Amino acid sequence: MKPPPFSYHDPSNIGEALNLLGSLENPKLLAGGQSLMPMLNMRYVLPDHVIDLNKIEGLSYIEENNGELSIGGMTRQRDLECSDVIKVKCPLMNDALQQVGHTQTRNRGTIGGSLSHLDPAAELPAVCAAHDAVIVVQGSSGTREIPFAEFPVAYMTPATEMDEILIGVKIRAWADNHGYAFVEFARRHGDFAITSAAALLEIDAAGLITRASLTVGGVGAAPVRMDKIEEALIGLSGDEDKFRELCEGCREIDALGDVYASSDYRQHLATVMSRRALVKAYSRASSKK
Repeated sequence: MKPPPFSYHDPSNIGEALNLLGSLENPKLLAGGQSLMPMLNMRYVLPDHVIDLNKIEGLSYIEENNGELSIGGMTRQRDLECSDVIKVKCPLMNDALQQVGHTQTRNRGTIGGSLSHLDPAAELPAVCAAHDAVIVVQGSSGTREIPFAEFPVAYMTPATEMDEILIGVKIRAWADNHGYAFVEFARRHGDFAITSAAALLEIDAAGLITRASLTVGGVGAAPVRMDKIEEALIGLSGDEDKFRELCEGCREIDALGDVYASSDYRQHLATVMSRRALVKAYSRASSKK
């Protein structure tokens, strides 16, 4: 199919982009285009105007300062994947990016585009949920920060206003010796995950868990933090049977059902993916003691 007719705009700075966004009727922002272009071709979206952000300077960067990562909204997924800073300070993101589409799509796709599209099966939203990331947006009234826990407001609907653009992401790094793992189940490599799990663990010298984060993706309208399981993990060692027992709590998720998987099957996958992620994260943390 062919996309519907629209007017194309390519602003050279963020101010110009915001003016267009606030003045045009029915606009759509174009970042990497890996989600928007197929949706245009299939006429799932019918914008009157497309505003291309690719000529705007200063929106692609990866910086680290005192343990806080700052990432520009137009930073390509491939740049994140190859970044030594990301590999050291946010290895969970690097782990997840290996499973995002294919190299060709990662060459174009951006972190801001993925987060704004907010597909519940996408990997980067799950990483941001696991890390308690902060989303930075800019609009006509200025810049504001949104904790990722408050960013998804409904299915594929972020908490950005109509005149706002996602310009950055902030992530606080965990201890250098933490363990991490991102695992997912998909029909084929490169497909969106049917269910995924992201785990972060810190352990003490005795091998007991002192800090935990566990996020399940692809099961609900947004990534789900498993708070009760995280609390129960504190003080435990890497007992796989205990991990399996705790991860049964994933069956309480109000999971989506669709043509790809039933609600029950997604709940089952959540228990399996969560256990695998915890086992792998604990193993990595133990190897750094």
